[in-house]
Amino acid sequence: RKYIPLTTLPHGKFEVYDSPLSEYGVLGFEYGFAMADPKSLVMWEAQFGDFANGAQIMIDQFIAAGEVKWLRANGLVLLLPHGYEGQGPEHSSARLERFLQLCANDNIQVCNITTPANYFHVLRRQMLRPFRKPMVIMTPKSLLRHPLAKSSAEEFMGDHHFMRIKSDMTEIDDKKIKRLVLCSGKVAYDLMQRRDEAELKDVSIVRIEQLYPFPGEPLAVRLERMTNLEEIVWCQEEPKNNGAWFFVDRLIEEAATNAGKDGMRPTYAGREVAASPATGFASRHQVQQEALVNIALGLNSPDKN
Repeated sequence: RKYIPLTTLPHGKFEVYDSPLSEYGVLGFEYGFAMADPKSLVMWEAQFGDFANGAQIMIDQFIAAGEVKWLRANGLVLLLPHGYEGQGPEHSSARLERFLQLCANDNIQVCNITTPANYFHVLRRQMLRPFRKPMVIMTPKSLLRHPLAKSSAEEFMGDHHFMRIKSDMTEIDDKKIKRLVLCSGKVAYDLMQRRDEAELKDVSIVRIEQLYPFPGEPLAVRLERMTNLEEIVWCQEEPKNNGAWFFVDRLIEEAATNAGKDGMRPTYAGREVAASPATGFASRHQVQQEALVNIALGLNSPDKN
């Protein structure tokens, strides 16, 4: 006998469909479904985020600009597997930079979430709000099995809510922090593991879980508490011309200025510019990944890579 727990919830209906392999057609259908029934949580998951470009017309013309052009709100959620895991150029990037380039006037939400509880709460927030906005979530597949990507039962209940910024898993006194590494997505776990291996006591790693609208105010509050901060680093897995770097650069600088740290700008730690999103060689991927993590933590200089 088939049993689906989600269907037993009061006033709830859970449906999963294996759709045709047409990103353009299916995303258009889901957009229409979400518009027709704003009380349904409608989620479209790409096989890999890389393949979302087959639906670029729907993203550009409808999802990003539909509310401004036609005054029609929509709460569609896009789940786009995104993360550099050595799977090659066709299975690594959901083209995060393209979605961030579309962001303006609070038209969409762009998230890159690292914990189960935060993922739960952002979906819950999507339906509890009295308005609807499309949401794009980067969903690294490796976090499904990562030992650190876990949440306690308590984090799903009570007063817990979606955190636009996630603190370091290791508690460090704000006054002892000299280097702050900001990042988004699964690279945070690589940074934390390497930092702990190297026994760095003055490096804090903070995750930006929501890239747009950018959480500038809470970031400024955190920066203000770090009275001995010397350097801010933005670390990403993507090449420099991809990912969030060119989007967050000035926003981080603005937050630092608002925190009383005039003239402090973030430095970049990540892959160099590239025409292809990722290398096709797993061994080269690993070398690049280790190098960008070490650079972000100040364990070696960029000149040595």
